[in-house]
Amino acid sequence: MNNFSSKLLETAVNELAKLPGIGRKTSVRLALHLLRQNNSEVEALGNALIKMRNEISFCKICYNVSDSEICDICSNPGRDGSLVCVVEDVRDVMAIENTSQFKGQYHVLGGVISPMDGVGPGDLNIEPLIVRVQHGGVKEVIMALSPTMEGDTTNFYIYKRLKSLNILITTIARGVSIGDNLEFTDEITLGRSITNRLPYETTFNR
Repeated sequence: MNNFSSKLLETAVNELAKLPGIGRKTSVRLALHLLRQNNSEVEALGNALIKMRNEISFCKICYNVSDSEICDICSNPGRDGSLVCVVEDVRDVMAIENTSQFKGQYHVLGGVISPMDGVGPGDLNIEPLIVRVQHGGVKEVIMALSPTMEGDTTNFYIYKRLKSLNILITTIARGVSIGDNLEFTDEITLGRSITNRLPYETTFNR
C-alpha cells in the first residue's frame, strides 16, 4: 500500500491501475512519469484519449473501429468484398493486417459465445453477419477465432447458421496452438494459417 502525499497523485494512480495489464507499481511509475512531462505533452495525451472515446465509431459493415461510418478497409476498392474473415475483436484485425497476407474484408463479432460469462449469440454481431451474407456478394467466410473452447463453440454456431446459404466456409489452419489468442501469435504463423485455411467441415473429424 502506497502512502501518497498527494490525493491528486493517488487518484491518478488509482485510475491508471484500472487499465488491463497495469499493476499497482506500474501505475505509480506511469503517474510519476506523466508528472515529469511538460503540460502540453500530458494535455495532448489526455485530449487524444477523450477524443478517441467521444468520436470513434464502429463500421456499419464490419464493426471494426473507424473514424467514419465505413472503415478504411471496407471502403478500400482494392479489398475483396467477397472474402470475409470473422474475428473476435479489433485486436485480431490488427494482428491479421500485420501479416499482409489477407486482402479481403472482416467481420468483428465483439466477443465469443461463453455461457459461463453470460455471453450468448444475441450479445455478439452474429446476426449482422448472417444478413451480410444473405444480401449476396460474399463467396467465402473464414472463421478466424482463437482456437479455444469458446472460439470453437462460436465457429460451430456460425457454421450452422451459414451452411444453407451456398457459400464456402473455411477456418484458419491450426498452425495456431490450441488455446492461443490470435493477437499473440507471430505474424509468420498467423499469415500461413490464413493462407493455408481449410474447409470448416474437415475439422469435424479431428
